[in-house]
Amino acid sequence: MAYVNPEWSARAAAEPGGDRVSGQATAVWLENIASIEGLNGAMGLRAHLDAALAQRAGLVQFVLNNLPGRDCEQLVPEAELGPAELARYRAEYVDPIAAILADPKYAGLRIVTMLEVKALPNLLVNTTPQPTATFGCDVVRANGSYVLGIRYLLSKLGPIPNVYTYLDVASHAWSGRDDTMNPLVQLVSGLDVDGFVTNVGNYSPLREPFLTAEARDSRWGEGNPYQAELPFAQALRTRLIEAGFSPRIGMLIDTSRNGWGGPNRPAAPSAAPDLNTRVDESRVDRRAHKNNWCNQAGAGLGERPRANPARGIDAYVWARPPGLSDANGTPSPIRGFNRMCDPTYGGGTANGFNPTGALPGSPDRGEWFSAHFQQLLANAYPPLT
Repeated sequence: MAYVNPEWSARAAAEPGGDRVSGQATAVWLENIASIEGLNGAMGLRAHLDAALAQRAGLVQFVLNNLPGRDCEQLVPEAELGPAELARYRAEYVDPIAAILADPKYAGLRIVTMLEVKALPNLLVNTTPQPTATFGCDVVRANGSYVLGIRYLLSKLGPIPNVYTYLDVASHAWSGRDDTMNPLVQLVSGLDVDGFVTNVGNYSPLREPFLTAEARDSRWGEGNPYQAELPFAQALRTRLIEAGFSPRIGMLIDTSRNGWGGPNRPAAPSAAPDLNTRVDESRVDRRAHKNNWCNQAGAGLGERPRANPARGIDAYVWARPPGLSDANGTPSPIRGFNRMCDPTYGGGTANGFNPTGALPGSPDRGEWFSAHFQQLLANAYPPLT
């Protein structure tokens, strides 16, 4: 049995219809130093591990996401640590987490860690000379803080026998491109990990049942040979094994918000004569662009968490707990706001100057967003019973 976070579960159960999913296992996010002990009265790392023991859970999941200069690709990065604060990342974030996870008290727990969301793909997708390059990503590539930070993190977690490490490789939209997948495989070569995780906090569907290879040449496909997460994850795993990784390497896919069900889900492929129209009418992913990532309107819960769901896939997981806001789309006295969460923003280079598709009224990152949760329930695929 996997650990059910009581804080998330209580929020979900308090929503109309939320009791249908409030017993699902979700990952706990540690996105800043204070979250290790517990921020603003919330449960900290040790409290969650103790609660997992009390539940007699066999598995507990964490997302560790606090590299120096984190989220370098975003219009408004929310990194706690500056790009040059690698020493602080090691001493104040990684070391305390590793010390708690290594406590013999928790040796009976299988602790799954998903590490540093989008970090390494950022070094390939959002740095010069790419058109989506940002100053922040150029800085962390130049100073090496992402690579050095991840290597240090793995050196501390790897020796703990009951801790399993899965490094984030973004989604098919970033890492499935021909000019990204091979360099990514080279970048992670030699890292000692148990596997890799895709789609963390994202909305990319597992499958596109009505798209064919022609979608690559459409406006939506943008030359990408992969249009969904499952074929991408399986292909990446094959490429990693060919590059020298163990055949036992595993993949996780975050399916918490990638269902895209409801009345707008296509039931058959389009027969429109125009390629772009045909692809747009056939795809289950209803976003205006694959790089739209914030509180997406029309999204639904995806496949429920389960182990060994497909060849080479260790599990479908709910890494991003449904109902937690991705970020604020309006000015906030606490954290400012992110334009990619503003439904009125016309977009930029990163999303092809398309509307953001964000649901209005979002609160700050990590806070409960009831309207989004209700939408995820309504548009779940497979549908909720």
